[in-house]
Amino acid sequence: MKNKHLFISFLVVLSVFAIFMQSCKKDEPDDLVLKSLVVGSIDLNGATSPTTVPVDPTIVATFSVDIKATTATAASIKLLQDYNSTEVEVDITVSGKTITIKPKADLGSGTLYKLSFTNAILSTDDKVLAAFDRNFTTIGTFAPSGVIAHWTFEDNANDVAGTLNPSASGIVDVAYVAGRNAAAGKAASFNGTTSIIEIPNGDQLVNTQNFTVSFWVKAQPQEKGHFVMGLGAQYGIQFEIFGGLDGAKFAVCYELGDGTTASEDMWFPSDATYNQNGGWQGWDFAKPIAPDAYVTMVSNNWLHVTYTFDGPAKKGILYYNGEKMKSFDFNLWPEGDAKRTVVGMKYGGQMPDVQNELAFGFIQSRAGSMWDNETWGGYDFPEANHFKGELDDVRFFHKVLTETEIQLMYNSEKP
Repeated sequence: MKNKHLFISFLVVLSVFAIFMQSCKKDEPDDLVLKSLVVGSIDLNGATSPTTVPVDPTIVATFSVDIKATTATAASIKLLQDYNSTEVEVDITVSGKTITIKPKADLGSGTLYKLSFTNAILSTDDKVLAAFDRNFTTIGTFAPSGVIAHWTFEDNANDVAGTLNPSASGIVDVAYVAGRNAAAGKAASFNGTTSIIEIPNGDQLVNTQNFTVSFWVKAQPQEKGHFVMGLGAQYGIQFEIFGGLDGAKFAVCYELGDGTTASEDMWFPSDATYNQNGGWQGWDFAKPIAPDAYVTMVSNNWLHVTYTFDGPAKKGILYYNGEKMKSFDFNLWPEGDAKRTVVGMKYGGQMPDVQNELAFGFIQSRAGSMWDNETWGGYDFPEANHFKGELDDVRFFHKVLTETEIQLMYNSEKP
């Protein structure tokens, strides 16, 4: 009987101990654990890194317990661009168990990013988050962030970037045809006699210290030259391919230190001369290329053209198919030359000579009167240097793209 009482007493003590331990366990704060990480319906926390994240993502991280808002900051949550480890500026907000991360500007397309959460993030009960990283890739082919205007020519002449959003003021005899590959969609086709697209407020594209323009072009052989595009010709920016397809030229208007403007030509190949092999003293690089090889590169083949200008460095660089072809440095101009004071690019055109409109397919818009009576330069002359060929993915940036970015863009988009 005594043993029975002892056993019952033991069970009571054991029950009380279990209740006590359970009570203590309830008093212990729950761990801080990630429960989900999503962009809309896209899971960033799965076994496979997603590749279809939009360039304007709203990233929502949900945790097991409430977050201490003061610990979720730019120091503890970082979004990095993988190819150059550049940190992306983000807005971070906390609401209970969720942290929302929103990039301040659109990300680059087709680009790998790494999102990092550090162990500086705490719960409201001061539980520490175990640090972790998650990767994702934005949708589309690669293009650097920061594009201010982008024409894809998908059956229209709309700027899909929407930052400046200049809608076309005039479109004449432009067809939209299959582009360089399936991913590229369509391209704008120009007939060599009348085709033109006109975009208003072109000065907003070129008035900047730092600049990049990038596009795909395929020129068809013709005896005359090709005015591929132009914003008031040399009073803004123009790109032309010479007759015979044996060379090309950018003419660009720059802002001098006193606020006035002056234009300068960047042409290539011209036997690929530079200041080390008998060329102009301001050209600091030119890639050797045989004339026949150049014609083959350009004739009826898609060519990726990129031009960058670095205002503070006073340096312009031309790239073909992701490779540096030629560069110049205004610092190398003769002593006393006004162009040594260049601070950036600036539209310098005036009516009635030229209209502030970017033209695709000609050197300027039809509203300008300059060269109206010249058979090579007047729009109304079919024998003028109207562009004959195709144009696609024209992008403008107010920054200098790096050689790595240009190569990645070319490799991602090439035929």
